[in-house]
Amino acid sequence: MTDAPDLIVTQARVWLGHGGSADWAEAFACRNGRIYALGTAAEIEALSGPSTQLLRLSGATVLPGLNDTHLHPLLAGLRKTECRIPQGSDMAVFRAAVREAMASRPPGGWITGGQWDAGTLGHVPDRAELDALTGDVPALLNDTSGHSALANTAALKIAGLTPETPDPPQGIIERRADGSLSGVLRERAIELVQTHQPKPTHEAMCRALKAAHEDLLSFGITSCTEASIGMIAGAEAELRVYRDVIAAGELHQRTRIFLVWEPDDPAAENIIARRHEYAHPLLDLDCIKIHLDGVPTDGHTAAMLEPYEEVMEGRDDEAARFGLLLQDPETLARAVTRFDAAGLLVKYHAVGDRAVRMGLDAIAAARTANGPGGRRHEIGHSTFVDGQDIGRARDLGAVFELSPYLWGPCPINDDITRAVGAARIERIWPFRQIIDDGAMVIAGSDWPVVDDVNPWPAIETLLTREAPGGSSGSFGRSQAITLHEAIDLFTLWPARVLGQSDRLGRLAHGYLADFIVLDRNPFEIPVRNLHEVRCLATFVNGHEVFRRVSTKDFR
Repeated sequence: MTDAPDLIVTQARVWLGHGGSADWAEAFACRNGRIYALGTAAEIEALSGPSTQLLRLSGATVLPGLNDTHLHPLLAGLRKTECRIPQGSDMAVFRAAVREAMASRPPGGWITGGQWDAGTLGHVPDRAELDALTGDVPALLNDTSGHSALANTAALKIAGLTPETPDPPQGIIERRADGSLSGVLRERAIELVQTHQPKPTHEAMCRALKAAHEDLLSFGITSCTEASIGMIAGAEAELRVYRDVIAAGELHQRTRIFLVWEPDDPAAENIIARRHEYAHPLLDLDCIKIHLDGVPTDGHTAAMLEPYEEVMEGRDDEAARFGLLLQDPETLARAVTRFDAAGLLVKYHAVGDRAVRMGLDAIAAARTANGPGGRRHEIGHSTFVDGQDIGRARDLGAVFELSPYLWGPCPINDDITRAVGAARIERIWPFRQIIDDGAMVIAGSDWPVVDDVNPWPAIETLLTREAPGGSSGSFGRSQAITLHEAIDLFTLWPARVLGQSDRLGRLAHGYLADFIVLDRNPFEIPVRNLHEVRCLATFVNGHEVFRRVSTKDFR
């Protein structure tokens, strides 16, 4: 049989991704990387030819491959080799992690990494606490969000920072009551020290990217978004890493890569203009990232419409009360209009509702100038959104990209609650209202801001708004959604947003054969057990790219 399938998957519970209780098949066939036919086991097995691989799953559940629309895989891979302070650590664990990193530090190396949380440390840390552990070894440790960092005295000295150093544009150098530097740096101030760190080697970055993408495959993530390339070694160096990992056959996911743009940055404009030098069928490089604000934690750098409830000790400036906008509205509108006209997709970092509104204003300017048919620009994070802006986003064809991982597994929530007050938490990450109002919404983990890129704890907490497994407290319970909607966030809806709903996000005739095998049926287990779902195998283009070692051997 010349048109026989390459692969038949049979004796399975195949969820096709259309929605509805009857949306299941027993088997399907793949040929040349696409779904060839679906039906009963008998119907599909009858298509088998002499070279067809037959995969009998003994009743296991199959879903379309998942899509994480906001993560940082290269950074996540490198974090495995840095000082790792587990999220939610107290000072005792913080000190132990730094001591361990000091013991394994290569000669001449810095202490980097982090993920400390001011709330669980009990206070905003000071460089004196880090000096006591590191001495003359330079150290720069990020908080969980990555929007604040703690530098020790040695690192501040290398960077030339003194009490007389002014705050840089869009950044804050925190100071003690006596005016001396505390070591805490917010937003763009981090770069004043970060630029002096030794850069990882190309080989180390290739290993890190490969390891991160293996992690993604182990959770069934077959498409993903590198949300802001260039944070570690610069965009050019990091694009070379992607090029070489792909050339070695070690990257399988379809990947969007967002190139960071800043006004008056010739290097950013240069790499945007030359992005096609790194073109590959696995990569979408027609994507621009623009940071509009920070985060609503102890640093108060997310831009809010209403003032923060928490009062910052020693500060009563505009930024402390309302947050920090990182772009000029008119400059932003011109940039988005230019990128929209060129067919480029813009994703914002916009956490506070004031930043979200400014981002929508820029999209509206682009629609006025270029017409309504442009790309579906994305508002990344969208932690707080004013209700009237949801319908506006729908009408503009904008997309909300929210982070469902952040309210259960991540202790950053206590910091957010203290900063903005409990009343605003009920509408945090407003999935329910966005869906009900007809706007588009997708999901991104922001890994490694969250420790674990596993989507199933996130899917569970989308339904419960509690910690995985259940908890007495909740986080914005009124914004809970259904299981079908939650899975759509990772399958159907990203495909629609990307203009790929004719080939991704479902298992249907002619669609790409990206699918995953699960150890249980998520539609048939208690909601609070969803975080326990495990991916047994992952396929991209009909080829197996991951198999969990401990599972039974599929025939």
